[in-house]
Amino acid sequence: MAAGPAKLNAFPVFMRVEARRVVIVGGGEEALAKARLMAQSSAELIVVSAAPEPALIEWATANSVELIQEPYGKAFLEGAALVFAATGEEEADRAVVDDARSLSIPVNAVDRPELCDFFTPALVNRAPVAVAVGTEGAGPVLAQIIRAQIDRLLSPSLGRLAVLAASYREAVERRVPKGAPRRHFWKAFFGGTPARAVATGDIRRAALAAERLLQNPAAGQGHVALVGAGPGAEDLLTLRAQRLLMEADVIVHDALVPEAVVAMGRRDAERIAAGKRKGCHSKTQEEINELLIRLAREGKRVVRLKSGDPLVFGRAGEELAALREAGISHEVVPGVTAAVAAAADFELPLTLRGVASSLVFTTGHDLKGEALPDWARLAIDGATVAVYMGRSTAAEVAGRLQEAGLSPDTAVAVAENASLPQRRLFHGTLSDLPSLQDRVDLTGPVLTIIGDAVAGASFEGSQPLAAWRGSKAKSRRRLTT
Repeated sequence: MAAGPAKLNAFPVFMRVEARRVVIVGGGEEALAKARLMAQSSAELIVVSAAPEPALIEWATANSVELIQEPYGKAFLEGAALVFAATGEEEADRAVVDDARSLSIPVNAVDRPELCDFFTPALVNRAPVAVAVGTEGAGPVLAQIIRAQIDRLLSPSLGRLAVLAASYREAVERRVPKGAPRRHFWKAFFGGTPARAVATGDIRRAALAAERLLQNPAAGQGHVALVGAGPGAEDLLTLRAQRLLMEADVIVHDALVPEAVVAMGRRDAERIAAGKRKGCHSKTQEEINELLIRLAREGKRVVRLKSGDPLVFGRAGEELAALREAGISHEVVPGVTAAVAAAADFELPLTLRGVASSLVFTTGHDLKGEALPDWARLAIDGATVAVYMGRSTAAEVAGRLQEAGLSPDTAVAVAENASLPQRRLFHGTLSDLPSLQDRVDLTGPVLTIIGDAVAGASFEGSQPLAAWRGSKAKSRRRLTT
């Protein structure tokens, strides 16, 4: 016979403490930690210590917590809902535990699980919503790790949303039939326009959306989020992007977005590759626009996942214009753009006091015309220039900038696959840059940074561009002899 699930020795409950006394006995670090935890509740908090440490005194004063600076006595526990023994000394803690139990008050002895009637959880606080993680005292650090993971997944606005939901409970019970219609209402409330409006702080719009749902509970409205996937490393994704991926019904992603980032979405979410990398477009921009509108009109939550930041060379403007014209609910979630990721790889300050006070994001294709673009003049005046998708136009970029007056000795830094483990970094000067154009071994996205600020970078782990240029020249000489 198979063994059943393990039994809990401590059953989790939520205890009412509003306006009830909670007594903490102790004056050191342990007492301060428990005081900070309980201060997240509406309990009447009392700390008892004959010799409290300065940090505890300062915290109690700043937070209007009653601090009784007298020797401990059993009388201080009378009428309490909970007691914490946090003296740091086993004998003193045991005395507090015995006193609390004689008064039938649940007691916790800090770091002494064998003396505890209850255990304090690692708490994710989105009042009135709370998530408590406990290990029955076996692994407090593990509980904190789990708490941090849950905290990242839950929107900071969850508590405000729960308060708004509570204000509609009576109306929903009156006007929305039980069963599937009511479940649909609450699903649309917590996952639709009311939730998104609360997240942006627009409680009035959230209330209007809730009223529309009450009038027509069956009407679900889709939503499109243009989300920046960052430069490739999945741990550079924003918390908001991660939450939206977990909520999405459909993920429409570009070719440059790594599978590891796409896989952070809900397992049952539909995934649609939209292509769009140099020389290979699986869908036209117009087709992508129409797809986003159609999915949203079907009531689906859509994440349009774009490499880097959607608003930096991501053609977000065309998609946003189409969504606005179609009346589709939408939002934009920024991502780490490739220039910033490449600069981080090089430990390179994109702006540097006294050297570079402005920053230009551009593509090498801007140099195709006869007129020199404005950013080229800014580069000459000292701006740092980040050139996206610049491998094939490297020679043209270098040549035009030098013709315009930028010194051939100006420092450059080049990153392929910025932020990823397989990244490759190169450095040199503007005169070395044309060698990039012949580097057929560079198959990943290439980002070039040009400017005097580049000289402040760390080139440890970076290869000189001139070394490859020199080795290519030697190969040519060998072929001609």
